Amino acid sequence: MSRAFVKEVDDAPEPPPPERVASAAPNLITPRGARLIDAAIAEIEAALAGAEGDEEARLRRDLRYWTLRRSTARVVEPDPHPAAAGFGARVTIRRGVVMSDVTIVGEDEADPTHGRIAWTAPLARALDGAEKGDVVELEAGGRLEEVLVLAVSAGED
Repeated sequence: MSRAFVKEVDDAPEPPPPERVASAAPNLITPRGARLIDAAIAEIEAALAGAEGDEEARLRRDLRYWTLRRSTARVVEPDPHPAAAGFGARVTIRRGVVMSDVTIVGEDEADPTHGRIAWTAPLARALDGAEKGDVVELEAGGRLEEVLVLAVSAGED
């Protein structure tokens, strides 16, 4: 076959990065989450000044995502003295023999390694409305697990 009919892969431009998919759930965020989104947008806009090619395409994609998330955000002020677990609350729990603190936050600000879980996560949904001393059931890995609520307090701002 003649080389005239073979596409040169090396000459082909890189396809644009796939769009980041935003959750279909309401975009609830804490005041901290709003600050994080604003900081991400500012950082990306600053980085765009010197970006080219693939890097510019990635930054523009990320800017579209964060701009969308900011425009659809509904900032929820956490209750300063919550009686029950809910959005913005910090909940001390015991799962089996392990005690931990989780703060229920927006999807984009979730960081389980630092104890921040999205309000849409199974654990957050199981805890919603629970008060100190309540035992809730969490479906995890196809089995039910009991989670004891040890304390509910104000989350971080």
